[in-house]
Amino acid sequence: MSKITLYIKESYVELAKKVTWPSWAQLQSSAILVMVASLIFALVIFVMDLGFKNIMTAIYNMLY
Repeated sequence: MSKITLYIKESYVELAKKVTWPSWAQLQSSAILVMVASLIFALVIFVMDLGFKNIMTAIYNMLY
């Protein structure tokens, strides 16, 4: 039981005193960057999906 208590105490000290937390402005800019990157990634996947759908439709129409 003492090992668990020691682990919890050391974890608290590390999170409270040793970790440097980002500022609010850094968090906002990082969140915006992630949202923009996600949107670009989603659009690229959408365009690829649309292109493959059109290619497959054209192939199926040629075969049948």
